[in-house]
Amino acid sequence: TSPLSPVYSNNGKYGLPYNDTSGSPWYDGDGNPYGLMMTNNNRENKDQYLLGDFYAELNPIQNLTLKTLFGINYYSTEFRNFTPLYRFSIYSYNEDHTTVGQGMSKGYTLTWTNTANYSLVFDNHNVEMLVGSESIQYQGMNVGGSNWDLLDQFNSWDYAYLDNTTGQATLIEDENGDVVGVTEKRTVYGGPSVESRRVSYFGRLAYNYAEKYLVNATFRADGSSRFARGNRWGYFPSVSIGWVISEEGFMAGTKGTLDYLKLRASWGQVGNQNIDNFQYASPMVITNYSSSSPAGYYLFGTSLGSNLKGAYPGRLANPNVKWETSEQINLGFDARMINGRMGINADYYVKTTKDWLVAAPILGTAGTGAPFINGGDVKNTGVELGINWNDKAGELNYSLSVNGAYNKNEVGSIPTEDGIIHGQSNMLYDNSEEFYRAQNGYAVGYFWGFETAGIFQNEAQIQEMRNKGLGIFQSNPKPGDVIYVDQNKDGKINIEDKVDLGNGMPDFTFGFSVNLEYRNFDFNVTANGMAGNKIVQSYRNHANKKANYTSAILDRWTGEGTSNRIPRVTDGNVNWNFSDLYIHDGDFLRISNISLGYDFSKLIKWEYLSQLRLYGQVQNAFTFTNYNGMDPEIGYGTDSWVSGIDLGYYPRPRVFLLGVNLKF
Repeated sequence: TSPLSPVYSNNGKYGLPYNDTSGSPWYDGDGNPYGLMMTNNNRENKDQYLLGDFYAELNPIQNLTLKTLFGINYYSTEFRNFTPLYRFSIYSYNEDHTTVGQGMSKGYTLTWTNTANYSLVFDNHNVEMLVGSESIQYQGMNVGGSNWDLLDQFNSWDYAYLDNTTGQATLIEDENGDVVGVTEKRTVYGGPSVESRRVSYFGRLAYNYAEKYLVNATFRADGSSRFARGNRWGYFPSVSIGWVISEEGFMAGTKGTLDYLKLRASWGQVGNQNIDNFQYASPMVITNYSSSSPAGYYLFGTSLGSNLKGAYPGRLANPNVKWETSEQINLGFDARMINGRMGINADYYVKTTKDWLVAAPILGTAGTGAPFINGGDVKNTGVELGINWNDKAGELNYSLSVNGAYNKNEVGSIPTEDGIIHGQSNMLYDNSEEFYRAQNGYAVGYFWGFETAGIFQNEAQIQEMRNKGLGIFQSNPKPGDVIYVDQNKDGKINIEDKVDLGNGMPDFTFGFSVNLEYRNFDFNVTANGMAGNKIVQSYRNHANKKANYTSAILDRWTGEGTSNRIPRVTDGNVNWNFSDLYIHDGDFLRISNISLGYDFSKLIKWEYLSQLRLYGQVQNAFTFTNYNGMDPEIGYGTDSWVSGIDLGYYPRPRVFLLGVNLKF
């Protein structure tokens, strides 16, 4: 289908490609993407929220403050959706039944925080102590249903309510006429309310001497209902020290050159409980039989009534799952120089996430869902640097800042037998194998596939590889096929030849900003970027396509010497197993914001008006990159621990804004 095909036909309906000869619709290609999107997104949501905080504060004695705060966050949501009958192509259609869904959910979060804060100052000593507790309770529920077949006279979005549907259960009979099951058109879901609670106790001691020597220590204990008894509590201390060395007497002669220098170091732990409730238990799922979902249905004989409702464990239980702990060490300094015009901030850090909460890989034969486990450690080591300059030249005030960071990531101590947490299969195309994983000694979520060595240009090249005993993936290789690297030189191309192809996390992140002020004008440019990250272009597979190819197909192999990267077009998938052909460099620099403003308040000179600024702004103005996809800044991953998978989403829009700032 040409991307230039009209969205709508002359009759006002969604456009379809037509056969040039017969003039009839051509359904063999991909459907109208806009029509498909709009047809499958008939949905209405009504959301209500109530948020509020109430507090009381008391000072019973000097320097002591007691505070209690109560907060509520209440929500209520209603929705309905509708899927009509349609046909856009042989791949995109719904010609059997209309579908209607309705439902609602509601819940609340209550937070109660109590603190006691005591401060004391004597001579050059400053002491502050805080103790407190916090209790958080969440409760929520949802209920809903769906059914087929709107009444003919009400077959539109305006009447898409469950009351107007007619779908009924259909009996399934065998060749003898005996009922062996039911196809259920109506679905209902709901259940008891979901609850979770967390209780925390914490304390902090801060001390400084003459704003020169600084010490800060904290400790907190958190208890969560998301873990089983014996694992509900986590304990997380931290400590930091600082030395403002520029306040020392021996630094007095540096004023004007080195105005301020602070050395600092810190160590601390924080906890993470971000998993669903009751992961330590195995919930039982009770089901009804249907032709599409027979699981959990017990069969006794073949006659009516012989089939009984069943139940099965919906997830493997893991009573040993516990808090994830992130431990971080920081060393750094802050400096201001040249009469405060130049500032430098630098940090070196080592962050280790221990007892990583992650869904465990299990075999499909387990017949149930995967549990969460404490799946090893993730270590990040890096440096961060920021430099800024503030100055003026005549009536021009300006400031410049640059920042950069380097990070190295590595996984360790994964407790599985092979030291691997496997990624999902069937993600790139049907029957595709996993292409990402977490493995001891590698970056988390690294891409795992074949390395290629070009394209077979002729039969002689194919025969030469056979003579060397190197493996060839294709059973009947032809010129124009991909050469996969036989890493272990065993004469076969198989799973043993897959290697690390990079990952979606950048080695370097960086940015800069420029601010200018001249009389009543102000101008700002902000940029950010990254380097060293890889992107998987998931739509790169050119085998058995039912949609448009990317423009890369224009550089395919069509004869000897025409291409050494993009293979010939074939029927089948012999050249599009996951390999470095899917991998692209994701380096980019984005001018993320440009703004220009003018303040008219000094011209108008109204006493009650302190600012009247008119400004124009461009967001996502320019992106400089060699990546040929929609957008190089990819955060998506099929699992929470992988990123850099480009599904062909639309890029960030370039936005033009005009605005006014008023201050009275």
